[in-house]
Amino acid sequence: MENIERLRELIEKSENIVFFGGAGVSTESGVKDYRSEDGLYNTVKEYGIPPERILSHTYLFEHAEVFYDFYYKYFLQYEVEPNKAHFALAELEKRGKLSAVITQNIDCLHQAAGSKRVFELHGTVSRHFCVDCGEEMSLREIKELKGRVPACRKCGGFVRPDVVMYEEPLNRRTVMGAVSAISEADLLIIGGTSLAVYPAASYLQYFGGENIVLINKSETPFDDKATLVFRDKIGEVLHDAVFC
Repeated sequence: MENIERLRELIEKSENIVFFGGAGVSTESGVKDYRSEDGLYNTVKEYGIPPERILSHTYLFEHAEVFYDFYYKYFLQYEVEPNKAHFALAELEKRGKLSAVITQNIDCLHQAAGSKRVFELHGTVSRHFCVDCGEEMSLREIKELKGRVPACRKCGGFVRPDVVMYEEPLNRRTVMGAVSAISEADLLIIGGTSLAVYPAASYLQYFGGENIVLINKSETPFDDKATLVFRDKIGEVLHDAVFC
């Protein structure tokens, strides 16, 4: 409880908090992560190839049928809801304390909880568009196809998710916004990430504030730079610090 109280004090005295989060934020909502023992990369074997390959630019365009079957089954088939971490961050933004959420997740759960300023480094499953004419297709329409390859209603072209695949660069505007938010923050809270994914993890070098709080079940390269380190569930830590 001493660390929770210290986190409350840091939040109270801060005016420009930024949260940087990874897959661990969403696992408490039932979303599979990628690299853990129970994650996608270590458990999904039915396709005969690694999930990393399926989630590549090349595979998306050369084997769309397999990609969309995988994409629906592991990203769209089950309804998930925001958890305590998402709601605590949305509350901090509502109080005028938190200026931005920077996420490596693509599940839109931060927005579902009420967060307004969210930088989605790896894109989002909430948007799908035709690569030929730009026509958008709703998430509801994509889900209704149940893993079949969508076609553009306007021109018949190929529709893809607005998600950054392997072999693709991050969106420049999103990166610039995230880096700017980090550089202006007076408190950086990092949660649910091992900081092993680059270039996303490299953006933390732009933080020039005084305090870093790190909430992750395993060690990270930033542990020795943190003012506080928690090895607990991120939802419990943020809920207790914000609401209790």
